[in-house]
Amino acid sequence: MNDSTDPVAHIFNSAVAASAIGAAWEVGLLDVLHRDGALTLPEFAVERQLDPLSTHGVVRALASVDIVETVNNKVVPADHFAAVYRTRSFFHWLARGSGEVFRRMPELLPVAARTGDYYQRDAKAIAFACREMNTFCYDPWFWDAVDRLPTPPAVVADLGCGSGERLVQLLSRFPDADAVGIDIAEPALAEAAAAAAAAGLADRITLVTDDVLTMAARPEFAAVELLTCFMMGHDFWPRQQCVRTLRRLREIFPRAGTFLLGDATRTVGVADRDLPVFTLGFEVAHALMGVFLPTVTDWESVFEEGGWVVRRTHWIGIAVSEVIFELEPR
Repeated sequence: MNDSTDPVAHIFNSAVAASAIGAAWEVGLLDVLHRDGALTLPEFAVERQLDPLSTHGVVRALASVDIVETVNNKVVPADHFAAVYRTRSFFHWLARGSGEVFRRMPELLPVAARTGDYYQRDAKAIAFACREMNTFCYDPWFWDAVDRLPTPPAVVADLGCGSGERLVQLLSRFPDADAVGIDIAEPALAEAAAAAAAAGLADRITLVTDDVLTMAARPEFAAVELLTCFMMGHDFWPRQQCVRTLRRLREIFPRAGTFLLGDATRTVGVADRDLPVFTLGFEVAHALMGVFLPTVTDWESVFEEGGWVVRRTHWIGIAVSEVIFELEPR
């Protein structure tokens, strides 16, 4: 355990380590340690064609906050490795996907600067991280809802489909179905296309580049029976825009009998120093981006006006007060 008594040094080192976690996951270092329990750093760097000195620097950053340690010339997991490995996608989202937002924080504070496309994020990195987040923040509850569908859907659609992982999983579950993925980010859709091709599903998945908030009806939307939307519902807000979006989704997906809407919600009644991992980064980043994060109560106030009825609410609350609303047309 790190015995440093300097809290400021710990804050600084943690900031470096946060970036190192995302990097270590992306190059496979965390996965090798999780699988094998140890690695020899020079051999790992050569095998992955990584710069040895830089790779050593990443390991030092991880060691500074007790994620790894070196024992008998081998890098091995330390006290916090298991918890960090489980939440690795959070750090990747923070440092890789949203790093530019935090780097430019002072430039995003003046009101005069907050117009147009005033911030940038890495859409491909966001999609990469969100694919992993879905597996433990939403999937168990999502599949519980899917398993209760009265009949298999003929066509499914995913709003903000990102890397396409959810569509691939749904088509594996429903071998006679087709799917539509909609996302505004072309780099994410490129990932989705690659995932569909790798799974042999390219002929069953239609990918559409469009903005969910403004998109018009398309012929491929007319047959959709199951509509899903995860980790982007907060983009529907503020309130009146959310109501309009929910109404329009009813119109352009006229046969959607089930709408599974899963998202983070704003924390209520939790002191800043007691926030769990990811919550602070998620809420501060969205404040900087000018995105309103609704509470659960906010969401519950718009469904009827937006043309939907809550069939069931799945409370999750692992990191960012996640919830899945199981909706049907009103």
